[in-house]
Amino acid sequence: MPTPRATFLSAFAAALADRLPGTWTSEYHRHTAYEDQFPSVERLWDAGHVDYIVSQHVLGHDVVLHGPHGQELYVTDRPLYRHQFVVAALEPKGFTLHQISPVREPNGIAVPNDPVRATVAVVRRLLPRYQHALAAVRDNARHLHSPVHRTAPHAVTETVMFTWHRDGTFATPYDSVPAEVRNLLYGYGFQYCPRDSALLLPAVLDGVDEGLSRIQSVARRLADHGFGMNVRPDQPVPPTPPPPPATTPKRRR
Repeated sequence: MPTPRATFLSAFAAALADRLPGTWTSEYHRHTAYEDQFPSVERLWDAGHVDYIVSQHVLGHDVVLHGPHGQELYVTDRPLYRHQFVVAALEPKGFTLHQISPVREPNGIAVPNDPVRATVAVVRRLLPRYQHALAAVRDNARHLHSPVHRTAPHAVTETVMFTWHRDGTFATPYDSVPAEVRNLLYGYGFQYCPRDSALLLPAVLDGVDEGLSRIQSVARRLADHGFGMNVRPDQPVPPTPPPPPATTPKRRR
């Protein structure tokens, strides 16, 4: 039997779909297991608080709104805020990482549980930057061609090495990663450091939680495209010295 919260989310999302410009439909998903939320979450086009929510919380349900020209919006609860939901864009289907990753994420927003007020917020704040991002991806598709073609998108074929430094920065050597991985890392806030010839995620984010959330998001996105992540500290623990060789006691004469 659906819980009151599940019924509320479903009804809210349907009302939101009815009010958005164009023709939108609402598709409700109930999650009986934690893994059930992955199919939608893996396409989340967000590097902000919505991405943090889906990576840190077990969500019992969500809704995907399907709109004109391939637009899709993700709607779910905002944990700890019973009178709010979050709405975020999903990455468009049919495009490659090489075409999507250079485009800045159209980060999602929190909205009140009133469908009328929520619609105003989505139309004014989210849809313009989402549509701008979609146009940029389509433009990339006309001019960029992915250099890598993978027959098994979830099979890990390469590993990217990252170093977590004691000052809080997170880095990988620039020359060790393919161009498509560099583009993805730029989209998550990594910067090129010429001194170390590395791509570096600065420590000066909005807090430790945001840094961890962003690294988790990078790991998920790399895995989606066949790359594993290997993390090591900047100063490895020295190996334990071997025990001294056993000595044979001398016999007494």
